[in-house]
Amino acid sequence: QVQLVESGGGSVQAGGSLRLACTVSGYTHSSYCMGWFRQAPGKEREWVAEVDSDGSISHSEVVKGRFTISQNNAKNTLYLQMNNLKTGGTAVDLCAAQGLGIFASKWKYWGQGTQVTVSS
Repeated sequence: QVQLVESGGGSVQAGGSLRLACTVSGYTHSSYCMGWFRQAPGKEREWVAEVDSDGSISHSEVVKGRFTISQNNAKNTLYLQMNNLKTGGTAVDLCAAQGLGIFASKWKYWGQGTQVTVSS
């Protein structure tokens, strides 16, 4: 059974940093694309970044230059380093696996998410 478990969320002030982690069990995560999405209350899941099965990386224009996705294959863990966080209230960051691209409906597995609050 595939399980994704996120950690690392919390409350920070604008300009601060957080590092999210997603631990994968049930399969070797490097076999599939892995990604991060963000969901604000009442809004659709928004694609943030992904690592494809060939190792190529992409980030959304909104976070490019501030966020960095990476993975540790030995630990079966995906990371999202978030720097210079912008004021935006509270959102949930979710890890996703076995999918591709910006549409959440194209991803098969999801974690429960970790909450991030950025205050001014």
